[in-house]
Amino acid sequence: MKVWEKAERFLSGRRAVFLAAGLLLLSLLPLLWLGKYNVMCIDDYDYGRRVHDVWQATGSFTASVQEAWRQNMDFYQDWQGTYISCFLMGMCPMNFNYHIAWVVPVVMIGMFASSSFVLGRHILVRWLGCEKTGASLSMLLLLFVFYQVMEAPFEGIYWYNGSTHYVLMQSFWFFLLALCSESLWAEKKGRAYLCCAAAVVLSVIVGGGNLVTGLQAEILMGFLAGYAFFRNKERIACVIIPFLTGSAGFLVNALAPGNGRRGSIDMDEGYSAVKAIVLSFYNTTVFAIRWTPVFAVLLWLALLPLLWKHMKASGRDFSHPVLVTAGAYCVISAMFTPTLFAVGMTGLSRVDNIIQMTYYLAVLLVTAYWLGYFSHRKRRKDGAAEALGLFLERAGSRMSMVCLLLLLAVWVLTADKNTYTGISALRSVAKGEAQTFYQEAMERYALYTDESVAEVVVAPYSARPALFDFTDLSVDEGNWMNLAVARYYHKDSVRKGVYETEHADK
Repeated sequence: MKVWEKAERFLSGRRAVFLAAGLLLLSLLPLLWLGKYNVMCIDDYDYGRRVHDVWQATGSFTASVQEAWRQNMDFYQDWQGTYISCFLMGMCPMNFNYHIAWVVPVVMIGMFASSSFVLGRHILVRWLGCEKTGASLSMLLLLFVFYQVMEAPFEGIYWYNGSTHYVLMQSFWFFLLALCSESLWAEKKGRAYLCCAAAVVLSVIVGGGNLVTGLQAEILMGFLAGYAFFRNKERIACVIIPFLTGSAGFLVNALAPGNGRRGSIDMDEGYSAVKAIVLSFYNTTVFAIRWTPVFAVLLWLALLPLLWKHMKASGRDFSHPVLVTAGAYCVISAMFTPTLFAVGMTGLSRVDNIIQMTYYLAVLLVTAYWLGYFSHRKRRKDGAAEALGLFLERAGSRMSMVCLLLLLAVWVLTADKNTYTGISALRSVAKGEAQTFYQEAMERYALYTDESVAEVVVAPYSARPALFDFTDLSVDEGNWMNLAVARYYHKDSVRKGVYETEHADK
């Protein structure tokens, strides 16, 4: 009995938070280590070509920034309206130093993990009345699980272009939402106004990013403005101002001439608005099932007793669990709508990364809300609520510790070592796949930068980390990726040779 009492005290203390932070860091280190062998690929070449040319010709960072903005304006007129994403994609770090691709996972993991933590912890503490230690512990464990089962790690961590357009923009949005919300809760007006000012800057950035994040921002900022109108009119300007600047940016983005021109030549046909919305609700259920493996269920079970304890002690009013659940479901569904409307499909991996994280956040927060609702009903002698509370209080630390130990066992002992990202990355480095891949990538780079070679033929990769699952160059020099590389390095042609032939000559 004393063992479980000690376990309960441990889970309620700061040491558990430090241990969870250590576990998260331990799981992310292999991903960052693998990032040492990251390279430029896919759309990085097309979006970075003009800036790379200016940098090579002038060596001026200022001139490169100016060229990135000029390219951005050209894209706005001819291809797409995402005026912030396109600018940042033009500023690919590898344009200035090809060997600096390791910085991409550092930035993407750093931004997305920190913004998710800040937003989730803020909502748990401010809106749901959770104790700070419990909120921090919950979010650290949630991030650990998310990064291990991330839908498309390469597209959300290592690929600069794809992760900038979605993961980085979603990070800005998470920070923006936390700032706007904090401006309503802050006791000091100065802090509220400072949060509002920062939120205005971020709202312009989010408005010029991808439309999935932009639509989510419009919906939730509208809800937050409505809440401020009815509950905190004194601070409503702190929400309305960034809401209006973000909406203006979103309209500038959505109404770009380039969107129409791109749509006229795009062969993909989207659904009507009504059908896209209906299918969005359906796909939310489909992907929720897909994103709820045993690994995630074990975490959910482990957190139940902890959340019950904190929600029971909360002074918040948990009166509308059905509305909160429905609202969360609608917000997640709305994230599927833009791609269904534009191209008639879901399952775009770089998009799914941000929807998956939003889903995990929603499940955590909705679960906490329902537990708050039941724990407060218990005080009114509701039989079902009382039974649930009695079970969670008795199971308590035992249930949490057993589930967390099972979680770690599943993570470490899984048969397929590529199932979880941290284990997969560690395996790729330990087996030498990452080192071989990087060496062969550098051999390609040597050919790309050799001015005496006009028609480049590269050898296929003999090894590649499982997480680096991007589409490689084609044997057809007319393939769009081959053409992008050829234009970037000013070659007559670039193609991939046949593996057996290339290595037989050696």
